[in-house]
Amino acid sequence: MKRVVVTGMAGITSLGSDWASIEANFSANRSGIRRMHEWDRFTELNTRLAGPVDDFAVPGHWTRKQLRSMGRVSRLSVKAAEQALEHAGLLDDESIRDGRMGVACGSSTGSTEEIKAFGNMLLNSVADGLNANSYIRMMPHTTAANISIFFGLTGRVIPTSSACTSGSQGIGYAYESIKFGRLPMMLAGGAEELCATEAMVFDALYATSLKNHAPHTSPRPYDADRDGLVIGEGAGMLVLEELEHALARGATIHAELVGFGSNADGLHATKPERLTMRRAMELALEDAGLAAEAIGYVNGHGTATEQGDIAETLATQALFGTGMPISSQKSFLGHTLGACGALESWFSIEMMNRDRYIHTLNLDSIDPRCGELDYLVGTPRAMQHEYVMNNNFAFGGINTSLIFRRWACALITQKTARRMQ
Repeated sequence: MKRVVVTGMAGITSLGSDWASIEANFSANRSGIRRMHEWDRFTELNTRLAGPVDDFAVPGHWTRKQLRSMGRVSRLSVKAAEQALEHAGLLDDESIRDGRMGVACGSSTGSTEEIKAFGNMLLNSVADGLNANSYIRMMPHTTAANISIFFGLTGRVIPTSSACTSGSQGIGYAYESIKFGRLPMMLAGGAEELCATEAMVFDALYATSLKNHAPHTSPRPYDADRDGLVIGEGAGMLVLEELEHALARGATIHAELVGFGSNADGLHATKPERLTMRRAMELALEDAGLAAEAIGYVNGHGTATEQGDIAETLATQALFGTGMPISSQKSFLGHTLGACGALESWFSIEMMNRDRYIHTLNLDSIDPRCGELDYLVGTPRAMQHEYVMNNNFAFGGINTSLIFRRWACALITQKTARRMQ
């Protein structure tokens, strides 16, 4: 089995596109949520809250030809991939184009502007706005395909369109591709573009926040006064690399990815199941060869829905006990759906490497029905841990769990083992 390390990380959020800016906003308790006046025309939509990336701009060096096949979700993912490759020192490296690098990436859906054009054709028998690239922009694997084409990647392409686990499954399947020796490098992550249709999905389930008058007070994961989730948008990408390949080129290693678990509830499309949530975490621990006691922090899914928060925290308590530190960055950014697994993996690595863990915003009164855990509230907390876990759970009953190891600890263990040989 090959060891897998993280050599590049990047993301785009409503609170910035670099960790320094994002962490500063987190630390200052600044929310990326605002009232969406643009949605006032949707009279049957109850929520007006979202976390849009208002400052996103297409880079000036991208060409019109490159942009033709990209809707907003692809542009977000390609930009995050470009930043991650640059962070890894691989952006202009020929090795990424000779078959050694693939991509595993996804989103909940393709760009909805194109879906609207096809819907108009079905409803009104006209093809207004449709062209040769319309399907490319709306297809479920538009992010993975556009990343591959933009950077000339000729390794395997693994699309992961699984709603809220799109990003974490992308990372997990990329990890397995390297671990089992299929290729040495993968771009992995997920993205989502904001659309009122996605808010309507949760609105129809009575699961959206209605604090339209006070955007910065919602969402409230794990809080007794939560009233639902808020959707966001963004993109997150990691560069995963086989350890020996990374060392041979002198890459900076930010963390080791040591465990991945994924399973399905097999019961209900939208109601979470805590037993299988726990099993996904156990699978990640088994893959990593770790006992539950090794994990120092859990980055929770924390969507601020009643059923999700309660099931997740009870599952976490059942496995780890009552002392496990947990928090959710969705409290700042909203639920970024296909992007959240990748963004929260990036955040987990940054927090682990800096010994400073971000709290849950708006968590003022912990719901007594949630599991007994060590909830991070109020301000970031200084902690030092060797292993952190990131969990995500999606519609369709899909569960994922990823475990990252601090590279400094792995390096010390590696050197000690060599001295003992």
